[in-house]
Amino acid sequence: MEQLKIYGGNRLEGTLTVQGAKNSVLPILAASILVKGESILRNCPDLKDVDAAISILRHLGAVVTRDGKDIHINATHITKCDIPDTLMREMRSSVIFLGAILGRMGEAVLSSPGGCELGPRPIDLHLGALRALGAEISEQGGNIICKSAKLQGAEINLSSPSVGATENAMLAAVSANGETIITNAAREPEIMDLQDFLVAAGAKISGAGQSTITIIGGGVGKTVDHRIIPDRIVTATYLSATAFVGGRVELLDCMPEHVATVTDALQAAGSEITIRGQDITIKSNGALQAISPVITRPYPGFPTDAQPCLVAASVKNRGTTVFIENIFQNRYRYVEELRRMGADIKLEGRVAMVTGVDGLTGAGVSATDLRGGAALVVAALGAAGETTVSEIEHIDRGYDNIESALRSLGADIQRISS
Repeated sequence: MEQLKIYGGNRLEGTLTVQGAKNSVLPILAASILVKGESILRNCPDLKDVDAAISILRHLGAVVTRDGKDIHINATHITKCDIPDTLMREMRSSVIFLGAILGRMGEAVLSSPGGCELGPRPIDLHLGALRALGAEISEQGGNIICKSAKLQGAEINLSSPSVGATENAMLAAVSANGETIITNAAREPEIMDLQDFLVAAGAKISGAGQSTITIIGGGVGKTVDHRIIPDRIVTATYLSATAFVGGRVELLDCMPEHVATVTDALQAAGSEITIRGQDITIKSNGALQAISPVITRPYPGFPTDAQPCLVAASVKNRGTTVFIENIFQNRYRYVEELRRMGADIKLEGRVAMVTGVDGLTGAGVSATDLRGGAALVVAALGAAGETTVSEIEHIDRGYDNIESALRSLGADIQRISS
């Protein structure tokens, strides 16, 4: 097992280009199934989840090659419509392939989450959207089986603006007959990036970034060359880290409009933010102050995925900062690990009250999940002494060589084998 060993106290200084977005590249890899020809995806991060998605594409019959940050997919000869359980378990968001496989093959077979009977759970919105398009869905032997001789355009009203359900509905509707209108759609930048890919491939879609998306079915063209947008959560992570430990960092190619709520919060805490075009420069002396409550909401609200790193950056703030989590019920699992390092954080349901302390002390901690793991890295950068972060396979799902990126800014961090 690998770990990250971090000696805290170094200021962060330098320039860093932000990696491509994990939450964009995964649905766009799924979308490549619809292209009966070659798709070229540029600016793709090197992540475990991306590797898992490539394995799924190869299983389905696509030819996939990688050249640095570019991925070439030829999906001309897709022959299978199933994703085996072993591949489903490698990537938690494998369900994003459902709509694309169904649209291309007329049938899709995926193992169901937990192997239980269909019931109230996150993928219900995905399945409801596909049913609205005419899919017949059943469960047999722990598998979800979706079939439709021909999908038909429909009105899909999502009960909540789920990113994954919006993406699956878009991917299926591209191959449907007639018009599909998705209301209460997710508005995240990754939805807009998926639309841009599909439009470049010949699809007729409009409205991404707003609450209503309109799709005229009929399939897509044969070739597409697309660049993945920068990762806004990785951007937020490095901004939070610099604010916490102090220094001056310039982040290049990061689309500042996607992280406006994060930069607003860091400015309120006392960091200096300068935006020039697509670049952000942050200056901080590491002495921050408490800010007004941070409330996570669907985009364009404050992103839940950026919340853990901002919590970590707030543990030495003067005063108390309140965080209210409205998206994920179990988002605060990482808090106990921060407490091991000396953080003063009280939890009451969806509310975390972070009262500033004089400093943190390095400790042995474990990443509980992707974003919680990143928060531990942020905290370790500003803690006295050595911190060892274990279970970093969670972090590797979303960060392309995080230790190299931080070392380039002056952090004392290395990956070790335990």
